[in-house]
Order: sequence, then C-alpha cells, then structure tokens
Amino acid sequence: MIPALQPGDKIAIVSTARKITAQELVPAIQTFENWGLQVVLGQTIDASYNQFAGEDALRLQDFQQMLDDETVKAIVCARGGYGTTRIIDQVDFTKFRQRPKWVVGFSDVTTIHSHIHNLGIETIHAIMPVLFGREGTIDSVETLRKTLFGENLNYSSAPHPFNRTGTAQGQLVGGNLSMLHTLTGTKSDINTEGKILFLEDLDEYLYHIDRMLVHLDRSGKLSNLAGLIVGDMSDMKDNSIPFGKTAYEIIAEHTGKYNYPVCYNFPVGHEPLNLALICGRNAMLNVSDLGAKLEYVLCK
Repeated sequence: MIPALQPGDKIAIVSTARKITAQELVPAIQTFENWGLQVVLGQTIDASYNQFAGEDALRLQDFQQMLDDETVKAIVCARGGYGTTRIIDQVDFTKFRQRPKWVVGFSDVTTIHSHIHNLGIETIHAIMPVLFGREGTIDSVETLRKTLFGENLNYSSAPHPFNRTGTAQGQLVGGNLSMLHTLTGTKSDINTEGKILFLEDLDEYLYHIDRMLVHLDRSGKLSNLAGLIVGDMSDMKDNSIPFGKTAYEIIAEHTGKYNYPVCYNFPVGHEPLNLALICGRNAMLNVSDLGAKLEYVLCK
C-alpha cells in the first residue's frame, strides 16, 4: 500500500506527452499548495519539441528523475495528448518498486497505469493539472485530494438503460480505450481476467470504437471480466455514411454475450466530472435498478 500524503510532502508535476507551460499550471500549483504540499516542476514544463514536452530523452529523464527521487512522494502528469508510449520501455522502475509513490493522470497516462499495474503497484486515474480551475472540475479535484490523502471514497452513478445488473469484485483496471488497444501485445499490456475494467475515450470515429472493441474481444480482454464500467465517450465522430450505432450501443453489442455486470455513463473520462479511481485496488461493483455503486474492499 502506498503511503497517504501528509502536509509538507513534495509532489512533482511532469509531462510525459504533450507540451505545457508553467502558466497553464498556476491553478493546479495553487491548489496543491493550499493542500499543504510542496510543488516541484519538472524540466518538461515549458519544454517544447514540436507537439511534445521536449524530446523523448528529456521526457524520459524527467520522469525517471522524479521516480528515483525519494523526497518526491507523488508524481502528477500535467496533461495527456500523445507521447508516453514512446518512452515507457526505457523507464527503469527499480527504485520505484522499492519505494512506490503515487503516479497520477489519465488519457495518454493509461500507458503508465497499465505498465505499473504489471509491477503490482497501484496508481491513480484522475484529473490532471491542465484542467484544474476549469468550470465544473471542483468535484473531480476533490476526489483526487481525498485519494492522495488516503480518505475513503465510495461512488455511485444513476441508472442507465444499458446497465446489466449484478455484483462484481476484483482489481480495478483500465482507462482510455484507444490506449488500451494500442498497448495490446506490449510489455504494458494488462491481463483483465477476473478484474473490473473501466473504459473511456475522446474524439474517436464510431467505427474506430467498433474496431477497437472487436480487437479487445478477439484478444480475450472482454470475455472473462468480473465487471465492466463504461465512462464518458466524449465528442464521438461519424462519417458521411453513418456507422449506425452510438459508442454505448457498440460496447453493449460486443459485451452482450457475457454475463458480468455492466454500468454505463459512469463519471470517468474527458468530462468535467472525472472521479479519481485507484488502478489496481480491489473493488466491489454493484449494479442494480437503482444505479451503480463502486467501493474499494480490503483483500482478505
């Protein structure tokens, strides 16, 4: 179990993917400092190489330095975009495995969540600093605070017509659908058997969603789940000849042959309400006619 943060602890903000300026981080820095934390900005902040936060070597060095620095108690990825898969295989997790710390982010950071999950260490899928201060994100930020500081969190979501009732228990894993699809067959690929998988995505063509679901199903990622949580599928796109199904309908089609509980419209993903989830933590999902509940449970 990773130790909860304490006032006075040092956290680092780095970018493993798209570039970002220090000015964009002001709301997040102020928030972290209001929580009593010391904030250290990595070398990737204000760095620029085309769309990236510096060249691969710099992003790798920055992330590696913060992983190895024993005074840094958590690493928060500044933003997503694209770029983490370019460096993940070069990261040395030796010292991190000896002294684990929280790593936070979502979207492209799904790469890090999945890779670290294979080390048997938990991470936090949550709102990132680039989004702090935006309208509607206060509750998302608060769930991150509670998670970092070890406060208990139980979540619920409203009923949805596509929900499939039932109860599931298992490790919570997942993240961005496109990234999970990309990681298949790599060192960062995760085993989903007996686990509760959560999915979200942004700005994808509907036929891409279908293609990725077909691939995940063919590769065995959907058949033996304990349960499935479907988050936001934001800003979906279509062609001039419509695909004919929504993202939720596509997911329902490809998971309909299985019997595990499924909940839809869970607040996780690229929307203002993006609840912090602990990847790798044992959880209980209960889906009923009244909606869905998600809570963490202690392993016996």
